[in-house]
Amino acid sequence: MSETEATAALVAAARRGDGGALERLYRRFAPVVHGVLLGYVQHADAEDLTQHVFEVALGRLADLREDAAFPGWIVSVARRAALDQLRRSAPLTGVGIELPAGGATHEDRADAERVLRAIRALPEAYRETLILRLVEGLTGPEIAQLTGLTPGSVRVNLHRGMAQLRQALAVREEGARS
Repeated sequence: MSETEATAALVAAARRGDGGALERLYRRFAPVVHGVLLGYVQHADAEDLTQHVFEVALGRLADLREDAAFPGWIVSVARRAALDQLRRSAPLTGVGIELPAGGATHEDRADAERVLRAIRALPEAYRETLILRLVEGLTGPEIAQLTGLTPGSVRVNLHRGMAQLRQALAVREEGARS
């Protein structure tokens, strides 16, 4: 059974009320949803919004026309939730990126925030693909499977996104030195 068929089978089971299928969909797609959200909002907000996206998506599962389209559909639900959050006047928490405890210095935190700001300034396709790869730790094939993108599109987005990210960070670093 292919990944597309497996996803479609999980969605069909979830539509029938199978709680185990709902849990498996969440475990499989939560990193993608979280990564998409990180492209728009702070880490703590992304955590909260990930839960919200799944609540909304599972409530609207009957609206999904084709079970196999779930990956692209859940990503679009996540984007809409992030944009809705940005339209609100105040952020949920205002908390920045969280680094692992033990060994993370103030400088590490500042560097991580600087890189995340640079990623957020990239075009959407590059931003989401880079966050899924660099922050969520997904491989190119995993990104393709979980977002509905082709493997070729993921490779191109990662390559071009990394080039733009390097350029943006180099420009910012030169500006900081001046």
